Amino acid sequence: MYKSSNNILVTGGAGYIGSHIVEKLVKTKNRVIILDNLVTGYKKLINKKAKFIKADIKNKKDLTRIIKNNKIESIIHLAAYLNVSEAEKNKKKYYNNNVIGTKNLIEACGNSSVKNIIFSSSCAVYGNVKGAVDENKKPNPGGYYGYTKFKGEELIKKYKKKYNYNFGILRYFNVAGASLSGKIGEIETSHGHLIKNLAIESLKNKPKINIFGNDYLTKDGTCIRDYIHVSDLADIHIKGLKYLKDNQKSFILNCGYGKGYSVQQIVNIFKKIKKGIEVKYQKRRPGDIAQVFANTSKFKKIIIWRPKYNDIKLIIQSAIKWEKKLKTNFYLNF
Repeated sequence: MYKSSNNILVTGGAGYIGSHIVEKLVKTKNRVIILDNLVTGYKKLINKKAKFIKADIKNKKDLTRIIKNNKIESIIHLAAYLNVSEAEKNKKKYYNNNVIGTKNLIEACGNSSVKNIIFSSSCAVYGNVKGAVDENKKPNPGGYYGYTKFKGEELIKKYKKKYNYNFGILRYFNVAGASLSGKIGEIETSHGHLIKNLAIESLKNKPKINIFGNDYLTKDGTCIRDYIHVSDLADIHIKGLKYLKDNQKSFILNCGYGKGYSVQQIVNIFKKIKKGIEVKYQKRRPGDIAQVFANTSKFKKIIIWRPKYNDIKLIIQSAIKWEKKLKTNFYLNF
């Protein structure tokens, strides 16, 4: 029988970020269980050293059974729909999955061994902000995706005492890049991620990229974001889980580097890597906010950690390297 203290459930563990977290978790003494419905997750990204269960967070009965049967003590909850534009068009889909799904997961923890929950949130909960934003800023989501993440946070906080767990809410800024192991990276293309799109275009003879909106109130008219390498983000989850276990104290933290890059700046960096790119300016996407980047001062006090991949060129190049591998091997091995 497995000790409950070593059993970690990762919802969405076959996805982009989840697979990077699992890659690091399996190197620890923990037993890792991946739960994923494989809608935006991929079999190719399932770590063979973890136990995989195909299930959906919208099914509370399944969640309850899985948590109890596997004596789960800690949960890293990433399972969610992520497309900002789609969220505006299909609010019911996003509410049912991101909000009700999170509520199901929390309620499934009743009368269980669960003591720690890390919740994958987003900087989208802040809405439009000027300058670096810290965790004390009152959430004011500008789009529906951000709203569903904010509601998820509220649920995590609301049920803390009832179900006797501590939580870590991690507000992701823009996650990009791929593991330097070369084994995993971003596959899903529907999320509309800029650096993923650039990596795809890097393999084409006539690359094209769309910039959505060049009339924002920013220095060059394009959106400003804080980009964090996915492997650094994965490290933060490991450190965050350790903090919960050691201190039994909940926290909310920004996960970014504290530096904002405009979309135009990122494209200009890419132009130096790939020549002849055609840039087209399109109208703004619904749900997009003008600028947001992290104030990381609280983060540095809570988590003793230093980024390893805090270099925007390295982030872009790792994404391109993964895309090349994906094109060569994906269809042969999938």
